[in-house]
Amino acid sequence: MKALFEALRAALARGERAVLCTIVASSGSSPRGEGAKMAVFADGTALGTIGGGAVEKKSQEYARELLRSGGGTLVHAFRLSSNEVQDIGMICGGNVTVTFQVLDAAALPVLDAVLEALTRSDRDVWLITPVQEGLSWSLGLWDAVHGLRFADALSMEELRPLLLSRGVLRKEAPSFYVEPLVQAGVVYLFGGGHVGKALCPVLTQVGFRVVLYDDRPQAALPEQFPQALRVILGDYRRISDHITITDRDYVVIMTPGHQSDFEVLAQALATPAAYVGCIGSKHKVAATREKLAALDFSEADMDRVHSPIGLPIGGETPEEIAISIAAEMIAHRSGKL
Repeated sequence: MKALFEALRAALARGERAVLCTIVASSGSSPRGEGAKMAVFADGTALGTIGGGAVEKKSQEYARELLRSGGGTLVHAFRLSSNEVQDIGMICGGNVTVTFQVLDAAALPVLDAVLEALTRSDRDVWLITPVQEGLSWSLGLWDAVHGLRFADALSMEELRPLLLSRGVLRKEAPSFYVEPLVQAGVVYLFGGGHVGKALCPVLTQVGFRVVLYDDRPQAALPEQFPQALRVILGDYRRISDHITITDRDYVVIMTPGHQSDFEVLAQALATPAAYVGCIGSKHKVAATREKLAALDFSEADMDRVHSPIGLPIGGETPEEIAISIAAEMIAHRSGKL
């Protein structure tokens, strides 16, 4: 998401125009759901995906035509009967509605605000996309500090019911698609070893914001974790000296030793963290539960811990383990776990 908006901003700053394509509604077996985005540039190239296949190809054609014609906003519904599915090559079928917005240099302020939110925001931020043909481009943002920005046609009374943890389309006029751009909370990644180094970029690629915490000066180096929001050098026995874990945060524990893993885990379970995962074998899990019980943690407390962390995909390398952990965290975030 961030890379797409960075590329859009760079193109607009060069005086070029570009089209932002967004899926605002989908049903059936469409390959991508609401919120999927693709940018199409003046040179004909595209970044991002709204599902691939013929629908994406046709969407790129529509976007290029908008750039040639100087049009503003197009909304196109791919409503696919069985014959139409075969005609355009969508084997899986499904219905998809895509909105196309031609952006120019006037969009730079809102893109700057989007990128600032994606980079530095520690609060919930929603992106607002009008779904109305023929308009000039218009994108908006809302968060609790700045309120409603860049979307004058929508009132707070209309917006408030749309501020959900998933994208939602307001169908009545004026029609808007409202989606969470940033969701509050970070991943506190304890341990900057081989798996931690592999996991940090994977998590940031799928929309998590990572804070790396390690007690070793040679490991807690910002240059080794360029994707992290922060890199903290701190004592594993006193993590509250540096951070406060909220009910929106994720905790991933993979320190260099069993004792430091346990020390962090015991502290994490005393917080309302949304997710707590700890690397280790099944034998380690059993031993850890005994130690937690001795500290008067309940069965319910211990059942909060995802350990061994990650989905059982059979991976062994740090990169494979990182993918399994990220997959489990995505499933937790989406409510599938």
